[in-house]
Amino acid sequence: MKKIAFLTIALWTGVSGVFGQTKEKMKPETLWLLGRVSEVQISPDGKMVLYGVTRYNLQENKGNRDLYVIPVAGGEAKQLTNTPGGEYNAVWRPDGQRIGYLSAESGSMQIWEMNADGSGKKQVSSFSGDITGFSYSPDSKNVLFTSEVKLDKTVNDLYPDLPKANALLFDDLMYRHWDNWTDYSYSHIFVAPYTDGKVGNATDIMKDERYDAPLKPWGGMDEIAWSADGSKIAYDCKKLVGKDFALSTNSDIYVYDLALGKTENISKFNPGYDRSPVFSHNGKFIVWKSMAHDGFESDKDRIMVYDFASKKATDYSEGFDQSSSSFLWSGDDKTLYFISGINATYQIFMMDVASKKISQITKGVHDYTEISLSGEILTGARMAMSEPTELFIINQKDGSEKQLTNTNKDVLAGIEMGKVEERWIPTTDGKKMLVWVIYPPFFDKNKKYPALLYCQGGPQSAVSQFFSYRWNFQMMAAHDYIVVAPNRRGLPTFGQEWNDQISQDYGGQNMNDYLSAIDAVAKEPFVDAEHLGAVGASYGGFSVYWLAGNHNKRFKAFIAHCGMYNLESQYSETEEFFFVNWDLGGPYWKKPKPKSYDFSPHNFVGNWDTPILVVSGEYDFRIPYTQSMQAFNAAQLQGVPSQFLLFPEESHFVLKPQNSVLWQRVFFEWLDKWLKVK
Repeated sequence: MKKIAFLTIALWTGVSGVFGQTKEKMKPETLWLLGRVSEVQISPDGKMVLYGVTRYNLQENKGNRDLYVIPVAGGEAKQLTNTPGGEYNAVWRPDGQRIGYLSAESGSMQIWEMNADGSGKKQVSSFSGDITGFSYSPDSKNVLFTSEVKLDKTVNDLYPDLPKANALLFDDLMYRHWDNWTDYSYSHIFVAPYTDGKVGNATDIMKDERYDAPLKPWGGMDEIAWSADGSKIAYDCKKLVGKDFALSTNSDIYVYDLALGKTENISKFNPGYDRSPVFSHNGKFIVWKSMAHDGFESDKDRIMVYDFASKKATDYSEGFDQSSSSFLWSGDDKTLYFISGINATYQIFMMDVASKKISQITKGVHDYTEISLSGEILTGARMAMSEPTELFIINQKDGSEKQLTNTNKDVLAGIEMGKVEERWIPTTDGKKMLVWVIYPPFFDKNKKYPALLYCQGGPQSAVSQFFSYRWNFQMMAAHDYIVVAPNRRGLPTFGQEWNDQISQDYGGQNMNDYLSAIDAVAKEPFVDAEHLGAVGASYGGFSVYWLAGNHNKRFKAFIAHCGMYNLESQYSETEEFFFVNWDLGGPYWKKPKPKSYDFSPHNFVGNWDTPILVVSGEYDFRIPYTQSMQAFNAAQLQGVPSQFLLFPEESHFVLKPQNSVLWQRVFFEWLDKWLKVK
């Protein structure tokens, strides 16, 4: 058989066995044995790295997070905490003598401190509510923290004589968001004096404002920053409510002056997202990530630098066709460090501020998700498809990396990983597309394996080197499948033109890209071309539904998780209407009706003839479970073999340990039933 011409780069990622022990394939339970590393914080003196590790107990169906430190020079990690409730948001006090963190050990989530060796644990705040995040001012005279403030009235407030009434009453939009119904509360920023290890009375700097900071649902403390002298606080906030909030992405950067008690909006010139501000050390500048277009949540994240003297903001990333995030200033403010995606990997970059020249520091086949800087010491959290997150020290001059932590060494030592291969495959419009091909562990080139086309969600979210605890490529490969994961049209890290091509073209070029990828790999002699499957979640679920009606007999099994099935009902059921307005072109009642609705999978359901598993969660408010229900019902009514796996307590994601294992078991039982030759 003649093979199509590929540019192929093999990336062998198997882990050597320990003393010749027999390795095993990954199992669903394996994922819940792995410690999940996050929140890297290097100490002010550059000698120690602070981080957290979350571990799960599958039998108890819950997790717990503990704090650790490890020397920058290398050595053994030291566990600092070990409580049933877990510790979060750990940061070094500016003098480096103490570590602050959040704990609910006293009954509510409060700020605690301990020595750098874990001794001397002490509660330092006694706020009336739960604290959700905090940070010290650089001069250690104040702390800021976030907490929920109830500002809206419930039905019980409106009708006090009905204290047991259980209902929600709305007169505006955004009554639910992603996975939560409104709780009538808003996340506010508080400032309190800090003296001798004690937090004083707090001031709400957003008093009576019906807005959230950080932004919900995914915002964190990276969206709030102190100025170096401790006199100002910068934060991002989307100061819109109801329908206006649902239709817009226009968040702004606000600067609060502690002495004056006043707040200034410094990004009101920009109509799109403005997020995650960071002050320069000299206090003259502030940088943040900025999207130009209102309503487009996947626009390029520009490097916006504001000069306080001239009150002018400048895009420092003009001509740099990539998004940027996680900004850090060097001590002399001459260099700006950040993370950016390139060719389906996320790397560390640096910019010479004076010349705006950008250089790439790291270049491996991996994703950096966090970075921290102290003096010349640069640390980062790194993952790959075959490697859960660990911490690394990065040499700024040559980009070399030294692994610092080995949290999962013992677990991974007994697991055989499959080969991950990078291919560049021709598309139908004459371009090249990066496709990851993941091979089964213990791969035998003389055998034939069924193959899975992985359809990515987003729709603008790169198929990068992520190590997922749900859609794990090594897990799929461990079940003896060849996994084909294309970076089809609409995915970032390949320039903004490639990213933008998917909007209002859901059933167009990106679907051709999917088919180009699976058709090319299916020609390999080790692929059983008669037993191909397609799987995906969110937009990937939409893709599966669309392919189910348009695949020309290519596939023998489908799995769609939380996918869009009927675009007209999806438009009215979702909550962030800016998304469907941008990506679909507006409502279905608009005249003329946007062509995007022609791509709705329900239009092609009469062609369905292939077994399909449908999965959803009742707390998914972005793509409500009713979309999945419609798809399953349509399959059943037509006699198409089908199953519906519904999680009453899960959202767009399956997060509870035993639910996740169940998800994996049903997932592979379905695929094995239809794709493996008996």
